[in-house]
Amino acid sequence: MTLKKLFDITIYETDNFKVSQDWEIPISGFFILAPKRKVKSITDFTKEESYEMIDILRKIRDTMKIVLKIKEVSIFQEERTKFNFHIWILPRYYWMNKIKNNSLKEILKYAQKNMKTTRNIKEVEKLAKKVKDYLKDDIQ
Repeated sequence: MTLKKLFDITIYETDNFKVSQDWEIPISGFFILAPKRKVKSITDFTKEESYEMIDILRKIRDTMKIVLKIKEVSIFQEERTKFNFHIWILPRYYWMNKIKNNSLKEILKYAQKNMKTTRNIKEVEKLAKKVKDYLKDDIQ
């Protein structure tokens, strides 16, 4: 499966939000939570959208713990970006501790450069589908 085809895989979706695997940095369980509406800042959300976003974030994190056995994550969002608002949910894996200064920037650089192998992409895809299947029966 090509990376372009993988970009089309949505892990979870509501009327207002979409969660996808990040394929540019192919780390299993590295998810992007993004609103469908174009906003730049968390301050642009309605109260209802804010509540929904947090509920989805909790749901995704719970699923990562149950399905992928991920114990810790880093959750981050930056307004200084050329893209619209989105939240990255990055799982913490043991190999990340070996990266220079345990720096988030260095971890992402390393993964982008070294993890775009066919074998790793297939594993990321398999686990993304596993998470999607777990969440598909979710009642909103």
